[in-house]
This record gives sequence, C-alpha cells and structure tokens, in this order.
Amino acid sequence: QVQLVESGGGLVQAGGSLRLSCAASGRTFSSYSMGWFRQAPGKGREFVAAINWNGDSTYYSDSVKGRFTISRDNAKNTVSLQMNSLKSEDTAVYYCAAAPALYAVVIENRYAYWGQGTQVTVSS
Repeated sequence: QVQLVESGGGLVQAGGSLRLSCAASGRTFSSYSMGWFRQAPGKGREFVAAINWNGDSTYYSDSVKGRFTISRDNAKNTVSLQMNSLKSEDTAVYYCAAAPALYAVVIENRYAYWGQGTQVTVSS
C-alpha cells in the first residue's frame, strides 16, 4: 500500500514557474515507477511525466517536454515536478501516481496508487 500526498500547486502568471511535490508513505518507494498526470476542466486525465525507480529514465508528454522536469529522491520518498514557462493550457488538477514497476510507466491504467491532486492555475 502506498499513500501519496501532493503539494505545491497554486496560481501563477503565464511564463512563471511552480514546483509540485509528492510525498509517499511506505518503505518500498524505490520499487515503484512514479508519474504525474493532469486533468483540465471538461477533459480527461492525461499523462504528463514519468520516472523510473532510480531516476535515470524519464518520459514526458510532447506538450510539456523541455518545460517540465520530473525528479525523485528515494531517501526522502518524494517525487517532484518542476514546471517552467507555464502556459494557460497547463491549468489543471495535477495528480501524482505510483506504478509497481522498475521502468518508467506512461500508461495510466498501470498506475495503482493515486494522490488527491493539487490545483495549478496559470493566468494569461
């Protein structure tokens, strides 16, 4: 069982930056692939970024590549998402998720545990 709690969301102007964090419970954090997903108003949830168990492999959606960076600290049981050059279309609820796999997982239904989400609003 893994419990995930996101933090760091808020309101930011277009072009600004935010850093999301996700704290995980449990002693097996390093055996999970971690990911970030988002859901904008009226839309389905979409993949944003994923990272493998030790952080040396990452994947990003085309819409955030070059602007967002995912990282993890297994000693602290945390995963982060640094978001730069934010756009209004990045406005969404952002979710942290954990998948029981050592490689980076990009498929949503492979993720077994989800946080409650944190709101990110980018004003233009």
